[in-house]
Amino acid sequence: MPTVLIIDDNAAVAIALDVLFSLHDIAALRAASPEEGLDILGREHVDLVIQDMNFTADTTSGEEGVALFREIRRRHPDLPVILLTAWTHLDAAVELIKAGAADYLSKPWNDERLLTTVSNLIELGQANRALNQRLQRERKAKRELEQNFDLRGLVWQDPATERVLTLACQVARADVPVLITGPNGTGKERIAEIIQANSQVADGPFVVLNCGALPSELIEAELFGADAGAYTGASKAREGKFEAADGGTLFLDEIGNLPLAGQMKLLRVLETGRFERLGSNRERQVKVRVISATNADLGAMIRAGTFREDLFYRLNVIELRLPPLAARPGDILPLALSFLRGKTLHPSAESALQAHTWPGNVRELKNVMARASLLAQGDVIKAADLGLPVAVAPTPDTEPDRDAIVQALARAGGVVAQASNELGLSRQALYRRMERLGIARPA
Repeated sequence: MPTVLIIDDNAAVAIALDVLFSLHDIAALRAASPEEGLDILGREHVDLVIQDMNFTADTTSGEEGVALFREIRRRHPDLPVILLTAWTHLDAAVELIKAGAADYLSKPWNDERLLTTVSNLIELGQANRALNQRLQRERKAKRELEQNFDLRGLVWQDPATERVLTLACQVARADVPVLITGPNGTGKERIAEIIQANSQVADGPFVVLNCGALPSELIEAELFGADAGAYTGASKAREGKFEAADGGTLFLDEIGNLPLAGQMKLLRVLETGRFERLGSNRERQVKVRVISATNADLGAMIRAGTFREDLFYRLNVIELRLPPLAARPGDILPLALSFLRGKTLHPSAESALQAHTWPGNVRELKNVMARASLLAQGDVIKAADLGLPVAVAPTPDTEPDRDAIVQALARAGGVVAQASNELGLSRQALYRRMERLGIARPA
């Protein structure tokens, strides 16, 4: 049950408020003086304070109330305070509202308005506390990750990225293949580097092969090497990526582009650590940690017969799913700032960056910031400097307010995807509104 502290020297006022709140499932504590009120705040949990502005007989200046309010604000900066007085001084009210007072009501008060204000402030306070607790947990988890693991200077802030990093660091020392999935440009290679940096072969080589950047007939030679004369143009023997990665990690990007013949040989190497160069009958032995990545739907490729199911399960001992940048909104501004060249972001640019859907993910963001840094006039980058399409603002009749979002989440049992569908928003758009309105994400 929420609790309100009433600080008023008039017992009749305090009793009337106590009765009013008790009829609406709100507990009330009473204090007859500022000193007693501050003492209660020091030892009791209170969701909201209603305080008088004058406590000495025949005093109407409101100075005592101002002093009490400022002391409450100093000791409990997030606690909502409603000012209540029979002597309305507009200038004082305006100044205290600017200083953080939640509302300023005159005696006699309107019960309905007071209850509405109190209920809204209590709900908002509870949401803010839940949000602050979540942010504190996220900051603590981020500090622990940065202290305990080598994250290779990765810039991140969003909880979705934290979950991927936590799992990546957790499995880094296990000698098992890892499959990183996600759209192009999300940073899959950076995650592979972090796994390597925290693995048992951190001192070994980190070798990268993009299977989508080579003709299919050359991929096997790149992976396994080739003897002289193994194919047209092979004038001398060459070492493959597996040999180069011996004692370290081989990162196979765009693994879905590997042809079936190469898939069969890769499966054998994963199972035995042995392979032959193209054009050679001599087996070679290597010890390599394989991390692969793809933006393809390997399940659909298996059904189509273009990817071996047994290889998929061998590669997919651990799968890390890296979400698109639009699903990691907390990463956008930190990444943008990291890409700047000694310049800062104007609030209009920050809004434009957060409103963009980033189909090219982190790679697109990096390019946008590089271009803006070069073309912006002055040291502050504005929205126009980014060259992003102008986001169409939702019309007022379709923009859900805080109550609509809270109710939709309640009906959906906290399932954000279901609530966003009901509200006609994408999940990312709903998350942005929840963040802006201080609505905690469901656990």
